[in-house]
Amino acid sequence: MSLVRSYRRGDLAQAYPIARGSSPLLVTLGAALFAHEAIGPLHAFGIVLISGGIMALALAGRHVSRAGALAAFITGVTIAVYTVIDGIGVRASDGQALAYTAWMFLFYWIMPVLFVAKRGVAALTSSLHDAPMAVGSSIIGGLVSISAYGIVIWAMQSGAMDAVSALRETSGVFAALIGRPFLRENVDAKRWLACVVVAGGAVCLGL
Repeated sequence: MSLVRSYRRGDLAQAYPIARGSSPLLVTLGAALFAHEAIGPLHAFGIVLISGGIMALALAGRHVSRAGALAAFITGVTIAVYTVIDGIGVRASDGQALAYTAWMFLFYWIMPVLFVAKRGVAALTSSLHDAPMAVGSSIIGGLVSISAYGIVIWAMQSGAMDAVSALRETSGVFAALIGRPFLRENVDAKRWLACVVVAGGAVCLGL
């Protein structure tokens, strides 16, 4: 809900990087406090580069509204919280990443149940007739989301949560690039430089 609110208050290329750029640093703190994870200087530098580069994508050359930035940062906090919970949870499940992912998405049925309870079944099924293409894209988006989440859960079984989170959040770079052709959002030289910084951070995590 915070992410959708941030999208309404600003561009995709602003909201998404703030949300995703703030979370790796918070995950690093959470993993150290609750999972007792240690991190080396090079990896720490890589995480800082990734977070800083992603944040630069949002802030370069544009004014960010206070409401939009706050909503995006709250999204980053929630991302960090569930990432740490997932990292601890999948390790406690004895490596059952697929089962853990399935159980987590099972709880997502709460939202459509609440929607139907509030607006009725007709409000849910009317989209099949009024906007079939939107329903199709939503289904595809849901399948991609499940797959992406499952891959992250699988990676956190053995990898450090902060490193996995930082690499995951490089998606902010792709969001900025996707926003150019599909949403006609500008990607200037400063944003290209930020993308290079993010790539450098990813290399540090891989060393």
